[in-house]
Amino acid sequence: MKESTVPQKREETVPQTREEARTLVPPVDIFDVEDGLAVVVDLPGVQKDDVEVRVENDVLTIAGKGRHNTPGNLIYREFDLVNYFRQFQLSEHVDQDKIKAEMKYGVLTILLPKAEKAKPRKIAVNVN
Repeated sequence: MKESTVPQKREETVPQTREEARTLVPPVDIFDVEDGLAVVVDLPGVQKDDVEVRVENDVLTIAGKGRHNTPGNLIYREFDLVNYFRQFQLSEHVDQDKIKAEMKYGVLTILLPKAEKAKPRKIAVNVN
């Protein structure tokens, strides 16, 4: 009997680096406000408890899980909500300890306050 020349499937030993779930990049608007930047993220179908905002290694990560809010047992569905994922590299001009986030009606607003060293300051002029 002749050996098969079809390659045999080997077991995967490489660790998985990405989730299998499909994610969307949510649309974002960034505004320059008085004390920093305001990041406005559209996350339709995401509730407050299903959104995660975190900063790690100077990277702002936004993740949200969309869920249907149905009044009863599902009989038929033509679409499903997906998860959202977005990341931003933060500069040293952002005071990471004072970042705030608010979720309202599927819109996430994140305030990135300026660090003290990045804020404009008035310099006194001395007269000799």
